[in-house]
Amino acid sequence: MTRLAYDTDLSDAQWEILKPLIPEAKPGGRRRALDIREVLNAIFYLVANGIKWRAMPHDLPK
Repeated sequence: MTRLAYDTDLSDAQWEILKPLIPEAKPGGRRRALDIREVLNAIFYLVANGIKWRAMPHDLPK
């Protein structure tokens, strides 16, 4: 990660558990533009803090 961590961010051990559950990008399409781990971190931040999606910190993915 290139940003400071939030309390809700996945640890490396948690990410290793969840990573196999995330489907791979479909073949023939373009590559994913976002890091899925960062997307999950943003979702967990939103759920834990109960904020509007537009009020997310700017260092998390759109």
